[in-house]
Amino acid sequence: MRRIEFAVVLTLGLFAAPLVAEGQRTTKIQRIGFLASESRATFEVDRIQVFRQALRDFGYVEGQNIGVEWRFTDGKDERAADLATELVHLGVDVLVVSSVAPALAAKQATKTIPIVFLNIGNPVARGLVASIARPGGNVTGVGTFSGPETNSKRLELLVETIPGILRVAVLRYKSPAFEELPRSSVDVLQDAARTLRVKLQLLHVQAPDDLERAFAAITRERAQAIFEVPSQFFRADRARLLALVAKSRLPASYGDRSFVEQGGLMSYGESPAEVLRLAATYVDRILKGAKPADLPVQQATKFEFVINIKTANALGLTIPPSVLERADQVIE
Repeated sequence: MRRIEFAVVLTLGLFAAPLVAEGQRTTKIQRIGFLASESRATFEVDRIQVFRQALRDFGYVEGQNIGVEWRFTDGKDERAADLATELVHLGVDVLVVSSVAPALAAKQATKTIPIVFLNIGNPVARGLVASIARPGGNVTGVGTFSGPETNSKRLELLVETIPGILRVAVLRYKSPAFEELPRSSVDVLQDAARTLRVKLQLLHVQAPDDLERAFAAITRERAQAIFEVPSQFFRADRARLLALVAKSRLPASYGDRSFVEQGGLMSYGESPAEVLRLAATYVDRILKGAKPADLPVQQATKFEFVINIKTANALGLTIPPSVLERADQVIE
């Protein structure tokens, strides 16, 4: 009897072993490396949660079948290369990168790990992809092709919000490491300013300490409003920028709603939530076997116009009804 029992147990064990192995394979945790230009605090919890929720919608649950390695440059482009290399050495299955410096650093760090970028203007000119329809290589993502034209629209909204305005200070990050692209935001803004009959005071910043000097120039030249050209640089130092704007007591327009949620006057730009969801869509497809080379670069189609009425009241501004009617959200 003992021999028979042993044979039965052995036979059952042999049949069970493949099943256990199969179960281990299906519960393998795949890893995503996420590299952004902001600090973790700036990349606010709600945005991280948006990305996590998008992954959950595709059946990925952190700690069960997916893991995310978060890395942030804290607004220092020079850190991107080391952080991208660190994620590559961890053996992540896919890299998600936000803004130009992390994207270029990731592409330099690996030619094999799939890369999904977001918040990149003109990725072809940046050398990230061969074309929008057929990216080639290991890189694809979500581009911001309408960036310059969106800035033109934002300037128009700012002028409509403050009738009679004549002079606008433009804050723009200009990285010393990247060449200026053809038809830049400056060109588009200058064209729009001529049409709107306002004069622009262009202020390029390259480091956080440049902000104080820029605001001293804004005061000296008596600008009537401030216009931020969207950049991860400004998002990384958002608290300081908002404090300087508040001290100047000037109305300001931003490209990201997070500034308005934290006290800025108004913003107009692509929906950050949609961009993150589009990125999650490509992460899902890549983890299921798709090749970045075959995934066309996407573009967000949802734009949000947000106004903070409390800030307007503090500045003594009355927002015209025609402007309020166009807002997607009014923060009171």
